[in-house]
Amino acid sequence: MRHVDELADRARALLTPGSRRVLGIAGPPGAGKSTLAAAVVDALGGQAALVLMDGFHLADAELRRLGRADRKGAPDTFDAYGYGALLARLRAPRHGETVYAPSFERELEQPLAGALPVPPDVPLVVTEGNYLLLDEEPWSSAVRPLLDEVWWVAVDDTVRVERLVARHVRFGRTEAEARAWVLRSDEANARRAAPGRDRADVVVDLDSGRVTPSAAPA
Repeated sequence: MRHVDELADRARALLTPGSRRVLGIAGPPGAGKSTLAAAVVDALGGQAALVLMDGFHLADAELRRLGRADRKGAPDTFDAYGYGALLARLRAPRHGETVYAPSFERELEQPLAGALPVPPDVPLVVTEGNYLLLDEEPWSSAVRPLLDEVWWVAVDDTVRVERLVARHVRFGRTEAEARAWVLRSDEANARRAAPGRDRADVVVDLDSGRVTPSAAPA
């Protein structure tokens, strides 16, 4: 991925001796957040650990109980308060205590508890998800204040949609089912997340390779 070195240097600049910082990577579904986050963490070696917002998806059984299963991935289909509580815990590491964050298993389409270890001596946590910059409760109060910096990942919408269709096909849907879900559900979530771009500290444009600091106030 282009410009990983530049972005890794920016992430390193967040490191502060004796404390832990949290970097957020936001963007619409299919933008490439997971790939970018993993690349930055890999570039930083043992100085960074990865945590996923998607680990806080509500389980399908709970979504069915709430009547929200047909729009899985919308902001109210996540445990935002639980995600915020994990971020708060990560910001205050305790000697000798490894924190285990949940992951998300795409083959099962379910969260997976205790899958991502964050050792106490790791100075940077990188977390990624659609709604890190959502200006709605509980996200705006439970999540955003716990992030030291947030990057927005931008990519051509046509490319992004085709990635999403291919992803859903890879995990079991027919192409027709995948495209219908993407255009109805994933794109609704993309529109919901889109205003967050103006609140990001940095915009990473994967089409042009530009990394642009935001003019928005911190």
